[in-house]
Amino acid sequence: MNLSLWIIAVFFVLLSASIIFFFIRKISGTRSIFKARQEVKETLEKAREEAGKIKREASLVAKEKYLNLKADFERQTRDRRRKFNEMERRLVHKEENLERKIHALERKERDFSEKERRLYSREKEIAEKDKEYEELNKKALEEIERVASMTKEEAKRELQKKMEDEAKLEAVQALRRIEEETREKGQTVACEIISQAIQRTAAEHVVATTVSVVDLPSDDMKGRIIGREGRNIRSLELATGVDIIVDDTPEAVILSSFDPIRREMARLAIEKLVIDGRIHPARIEEIVESVKVELEEKIKQEGESVILEFRIQDLHPELIKHLGKLKYRTSYGQNVLQHSKEVAYLAVIMAKELGVNSNVALRAGLLHDIGKAVDREIEGTHTELSVELARKYGESEAVIQAIASHHRDVDFPSVEAVLVQAADTLSAARPGARRELLETYIKRLEKLEEVANSYEGVAKAFALQAGREIRVIVESQKISDERAALAAKEIAKKIKEELDYPGQIKVTVIREMRAVEYAR
Repeated sequence: MNLSLWIIAVFFVLLSASIIFFFIRKISGTRSIFKARQEVKETLEKAREEAGKIKREASLVAKEKYLNLKADFERQTRDRRRKFNEMERRLVHKEENLERKIHALERKERDFSEKERRLYSREKEIAEKDKEYEELNKKALEEIERVASMTKEEAKRELQKKMEDEAKLEAVQALRRIEEETREKGQTVACEIISQAIQRTAAEHVVATTVSVVDLPSDDMKGRIIGREGRNIRSLELATGVDIIVDDTPEAVILSSFDPIRREMARLAIEKLVIDGRIHPARIEEIVESVKVELEEKIKQEGESVILEFRIQDLHPELIKHLGKLKYRTSYGQNVLQHSKEVAYLAVIMAKELGVNSNVALRAGLLHDIGKAVDREIEGTHTELSVELARKYGESEAVIQAIASHHRDVDFPSVEAVLVQAADTLSAARPGARRELLETYIKRLEKLEEVANSYEGVAKAFALQAGREIRVIVESQKISDERAALAAKEIAKKIKEELDYPGQIKVTVIREMRAVEYAR
């Protein structure tokens, strides 16, 4: 019983404790809720204040932007309004101008219509007068044909033929008179210039050959040069490339070669071997090599001496070397270096007399045959090779063109080119300058006479003065006095086209008078 009471009592105590705990928790929760509500309320108040603040700030910014945009719009509006006003003013001005122009055009159109009307009336009057003139002209022609017993076409042909004959005769007479005056003046001046150039040039009359003679101290030296079983002479010929002729000539051997440089090298080598005394194949090769080096240096010195003599600047070293080689080169027996120097002297003297570029004439004259230094090594004519070398080593275009035309392969590009060609002709054609075979000489004279005889009306033709003049005797029945001058000109032109010759050929046509013409 007591236990049951005790249990009941404990139960009630626990129940009471549970109820008390529940009420305490409830009171505690109510307080937390209240506190939370207070905090929420405070947060809301703060949020409202912040929102109001942000709203006010946004409102201020928006208002400020609105004012700025409004100000920009008003400014742009004012600018556009000003531009529109200006455009409107211009358009009004243009419209006024256009109206004035329209009025002017209308006035001109009225004037033009009036003039057109007058012209139309004038054309009608002219047409009527033309018709009257044609009728009168027709009647006059019929009357002329009746009186002259000749039709209009026949009279026209007769008159035309007569006028042509008179014009030809007058033209020939005027042409002959002008040419005579020009020739007298021009030939006098040209002769003075050329004679002065020739007088101031001291040219050597030297003809080179294809053989050289080497003097020996005694005839015993010939045997040493030949050597045992001819081994020394074979070594010499092999090393130098020349033919060594040992004949009955006392105390001398002969060197034969078309290459003058090789011939000179062999001559120097033999002279050194004779002085040295040791003549055998090994020594021969050694001496030839040393002579080759010395000869190359000598060639260079020869070219440099020419440059110093003419005071030429900026000439390429290779061209200087080729100039030195020309000393050992001949053309028709004439030394090419001496010929080139002579052409340069003549060209520069004539250039100074005429007041043209003497430097171009000098360089072109000196280098016009430079291709002959390499024409045995390279294919091509010496003119083509000369032009190629001059262009390769930096010569001016004026010099190159003058070189290219010195044999008239191309037209003369300048006065300097003509002077170089004239100087080349003078140097080659002077007495003693070149050899000419008798057969070639005779053929040239025969061809000259043949060209003259081929002209219609020629009775006889004679080549005179070694081919420098051709005298043509014409038939008086076929060629008149006036036609003689034309015959001389045409024969000279035909000679120029068909023949190659140095200098000039004088063509003299003989009838009852003599008409002279020159083929240049």
